[in-house]
Amino acid sequence: MESHAYLKELFSLEGLVAVVTGGSSGIGRGIAGALARAGASVVVVARGEAALADTVGALTDEGGRAAWVSADLGDRDGVRAAAEGAVAAFGEPDILVNCAGINLRPPMDELGEEVWDTTMAVNLTAPFLLGQRFGPGMAERGYGRIIHITSQQAHRAFVRSGAYGVSKGALESLARSQAEAWSSSGVTCNTLVPGFVPTPLNARLCAEPGRLEELAARTLTGRNGLPEDFAGAAVFLAGRGSSYVTGQALFVDGGFSVH
Repeated sequence: MESHAYLKELFSLEGLVAVVTGGSSGIGRGIAGALARAGASVVVVARGEAALADTVGALTDEGGRAAWVSADLGDRDGVRAAAEGAVAAFGEPDILVNCAGINLRPPMDELGEEVWDTTMAVNLTAPFLLGQRFGPGMAERGYGRIIHITSQQAHRAFVRSGAYGVSKGALESLARSQAEAWSSSGVTCNTLVPGFVPTPLNARLCAEPGRLEELAARTLTGRNGLPEDFAGAAVFLAGRGSSYVTGQALFVDGGFSVH
């Protein structure tokens, strides 16, 4: 078999539709771009219309097929509206990437109910609701890929993990529950676990003197992550080549988790 045809069979996303929440910045934008370049039609979901338009404009300028939906994923009606808006763009999705998140981490003894509820709404409930909306349809069609973006805080506590760490740990459990429910019907459900990536989500940590250098020193590669570091892993988990990988947490962290 010709190598190009073989690689296309394994990794091409042509003819597939992807929804990427939090896809207008940081890791989400990197993943949205990777899926589009691999051939998927991509719907980017986030709040800010200017960033959404900029992201989709960049993807279409490169020849990709992309659309955007502005939505508040902290509100259940907003999540449902986002789902229907995404379907209106290119049809029912084959790939769902849950990257949208908020990172509110006050000291534990100052963690109130509002921060807890807001964190769980965006980081856990929205991925659950989107999975409930799209997972059964993927199973009926015999193909689907659900990818959650979690965090080192799902596995270890540092820099005030608080409600954020709880939400990300629960999100990995959600992936396993989804995998149990739908993998026999061709729907794989996995998580990508980043190392530290300087993005708007981590603006507070980035502003602390010496923190970036400290976190880079905890890796084996000697550097913090970049959004483009997740392209290969995302395309792999979204494509046909990963059909026997499900319920797993794939660390893309420069060795942070083993150092």
